[in-house]
Amino acid sequence: MFQVMRHILIRLVGLACLALAPAASLAEPSLAGRFADRGPMFGSGNAPLVARRAGPAAPRGSLFAGRGAGALIGGRPGHDLLGRSATGGPGAPMRARLRDLIARAEAGPAGYDALQVGAHRPPPRRPTRMSLREIFDWIDATPGQHHAIGRYQIIPATLRRMVARAGLDPGTRFDPAVQDRLADLLLADAGLDAVRRGEITLDTFLLNLAKIWAGLPTPSGRSYYHGVAGNRAVLSYDSYTNAVDEILGG
Repeated sequence: MFQVMRHILIRLVGLACLALAPAASLAEPSLAGRFADRGPMFGSGNAPLVARRAGPAAPRGSLFAGRGAGALIGGRPGHDLLGRSATGGPGAPMRARLRDLIARAEAGPAGYDALQVGAHRPPPRRPTRMSLREIFDWIDATPGQHHAIGRYQIIPATLRRMVARAGLDPGTRFDPAVQDRLADLLLADAGLDAVRRGEITLDTFLLNLAKIWAGLPTPSGRSYYHGVAGNRAVLSYDSYTNAVDEILGG
């Protein structure tokens, strides 16, 4: 009886460990961006996300494309020149909720380790465990496939521009704080501060976001990049509008 109980306990512990282990996953292809001629910045919304660990697997998410980065200036990753947190300060809870909404359309359960489903040759490690240099090396070593990466599905051209504008060291790890910081810059590009000050309308802000993240809908209910690289909106326009309106008012 003791041996049987011992065997059961070992099995239960093993299952618990598997359940707690984070899974790296792939997001799916999509495009979006104000500067469409520059190519997608992030991937977004509809093609199924495939989870991968440096081998095959599968969950759900999306790809996104978008506009160039805002003024991410020097300093430590996640901080400005004065050392203030780029993701903290006034409006931080609002930005966090907007990021969560975008991540639902872009990366799904894959989160910060999401990769586009078209990345048939995944990186050697999960994105959050890689440095920016390692990510760029992987991109250069695997041409001919999609490389949208992270919770906000940034594509190579956009990532290079944003990293350069931010003055981030190539050795900087692509961790959640860095990814959130880049997303906050894109929210600023879309006019978050302007809509809060009443300088642009909510509808304009919603459209600006949809031009950056392809998983978000336009008033037609479709992605701004519907059909491009498999893109489609993953939220209804009403639910999207209500969610953003509630966040801005909260």
